Amino acid sequence: MEDIQLQETIERYLTDQMSVEERTQFEAIRKTTPEIDQMVIEHAMFLREMEMYVNRKNFSALNKQVFNQLLDAGTWAPAAEQSTSFKVIQLWSKYKKVTAIAASVGGFIALFTSAMVLFFFPSINGNQILELSKAVEKIERNQKVQGHILNEVKTKVPENSKLISGGSGFLIDTKGFVITNAHVLKGEGAIVVNSLGQEFKATIVYSNKKSDLALLKIEDEDYKQAKALPFTIRKKSSDLGEDIFTLGFPRNDNDIVYGRGYLSAQTGFNGDSNTYQIQISANPGYSGAPVFNDKNELIGIMSSRQKQAEGVAFAIKSDKLFDLVELLEANELTKDLNVKLNKQKVKGSKNRKAQINNFKNYIYSVRAFD
Repeated sequence: MEDIQLQETIERYLTDQMSVEERTQFEAIRKTTPEIDQMVIEHAMFLREMEMYVNRKNFSALNKQVFNQLLDAGTWAPAAEQSTSFKVIQLWSKYKKVTAIAASVGGFIALFTSAMVLFFFPSINGNQILELSKAVEKIERNQKVQGHILNEVKTKVPENSKLISGGSGFLIDTKGFVITNAHVLKGEGAIVVNSLGQEFKATIVYSNKKSDLALLKIEDEDYKQAKALPFTIRKKSSDLGEDIFTLGFPRNDNDIVYGRGYLSAQTGFNGDSNTYQIQISANPGYSGAPVFNDKNELIGIMSSRQKQAEGVAFAIKSDKLFDLVELLEANELTKDLNVKLNKQKVKGSKNRKAQINNFKNYIYSVRAFD
């Protein structure tokens, strides 16, 4: 397909001029071709900039129209001819509605222009990456199983402590080792909560802001160790266009949320080789959530998204977990933790519903307190 035809096709796609069949075919091409996917994102940005330009032109025309109306009505004249304040009062009374409308449009244009300036000049905007941690407002006091409240439970957050941040995490070793992002742990301590609403005390045993990985150890008598993980931790790179999905806790309740997408680039933001770019909807709270493929393999850890590109998120590659374990083993303070990553293939259903049911009990909401 020639460049001009491709641009026309992308514009038809973004402006909803395609038939259902055409749209389905184009989305399939976009899914498997990262270059076209990136062109769609860039063209969407271009259309937004053009919309801003049109709005500014319309506002300028509106200002000119109002000014001409004032001149025609004889209520506006050079300063020398304005001898009394009466005409000013008369002018305001007659045109206050028009002025209010113009001011409203002007405010909108100013905000829109500011937003576009921030977007197209990152040195002003600062970092264009948004971390996916969230502020934690409250914690549920009820233990829930299958939607029914069984009994009242006391929170395991220490008394007089305040929840300040949260995200997601998942087991990498059934002995209670939970991985999450370092930026999730803004406080001095943390608890983890499973999809049934059960809280467990946890200790922060490792945190590295540079790699953005942190390791928690569940140390709670209520924790029941499973025999094995239902997924493999992949050490090799994943394939471009591979279907992926994630499970995490972007909401403030205990409901686990499923999201699906595909791997759109082998590197992350600005060519970061430690992360993947994935096409997926990612809301705050997904930080630290696992990213799986259809082969019961963990391929990454959700960490961030691009602020101005819809659906563009980034995940730390799963092979970085092996680097983390090596660091732990080389450190005198952590070498006895004996963290074991599962590298063996796991036989299991490739049916998505069955995968979710198998995985969700190994995924936690992480809540940090100070």
